[in-house]
Amino acid sequence: MNFELIREYSDVSRETFERLEVFSEVLTKWNPKINLVSRKSLEDLWTRHILDSVQVFEIAPNTKTWLDIGSGGGLPGIIVAILVAEKSPETKVTLMESDQRKCAFLRNAARECGVQVTVKSQRIEEAEPESADIMSARALADLDILLGYSERHLKSGGTAVFPKGANWKKEVDNARNRWRFDCEEITSLTEPEAVILKIKGVERV
Repeated sequence: MNFELIREYSDVSRETFERLEVFSEVLTKWNPKINLVSRKSLEDLWTRHILDSVQVFEIAPNTKTWLDIGSGGGLPGIIVAILVAEKSPETKVTLMESDQRKCAFLRNAARECGVQVTVKSQRIEEAEPESADIMSARALADLDILLGYSERHLKSGGTAVFPKGANWKKEVDNARNRWRFDCEEITSLTEPEAVILKIKGVERV
């Protein structure tokens, strides 16, 4: 059933799906120790977290470098790395997370899933600029703050992809007080009132 769910939105191979299954097992195993996602949301892990992360990958352009910030539970970072292994193997995926325990989880998850990632245990605002082609962040911060991270870590012409909940319009309006940016709103597959913001051209007002 989960294979059909993912295949409905992304043309993945059986091998890629098996890697997604391994990730779900690793996340479920580690979650009681370090609270990577809410315990209640684990009941709907495939829709709430995995499919939600797959759609972030699917709307992003092909790229050489992908930076996921505040990677925590590997969503969408590890999911992106799993999909990249099949669909865009030349893409380098970097995960940035300041919590050492979560970094240990990310490294373990990547190893168990058989995918290549670079895990950087650093604070986003202090790390050297990454000059990434694509940057993602899920459930990390308000859009105004995320755009500051984008200014630091995205290359000129790069794209940011940020899943946002039902209050996304308010976040966009507030952010425009400090930032200029082009924004495409893509309705979420997993939550009708939510969107993924696809952002380019970030500049301070």
